[in-house]
Amino acid sequence: MDYVVDLRNASPTYGKYVSAELSAENARQIYIPVGFGHAFVTLEDCTEISYKVSDFYSADLDGGIRWDCPDIGVVWPVSAADATLSDKDRLLPLLKDFESPFGYDGIPLQLKFLD
Repeated sequence: MDYVVDLRNASPTYGKYVSAELSAENARQIYIPVGFGHAFVTLEDCTEISYKVSDFYSADLDGGIRWDCPDIGVVWPVSAADATLSDKDRLLPLLKDFESPFGYDGIPLQLKFLD
């Protein structure tokens, strides 16, 4: 399951999310533009995830929101006890404490599939 959260200042969908199940069977992919947060959870053992990003990794620019932020309210298909998180992800701020560097471009959060 993939989740996309709008993190663009002044967006009417700021803090809202959409989700989609991506699998080998449905062959769907998801494009996440700059200004959106991304999270995922694997639903099967031995799952491989691969994704592309728009630039080289920079630790100074790496950031995010806590996966269990109550203001976003993602309904995860796993319990907190069963979730496996990196130390970095455990220390991320809540949405209310996040200072977004992203501006709103006039396009609200939406999820479209190309079939």
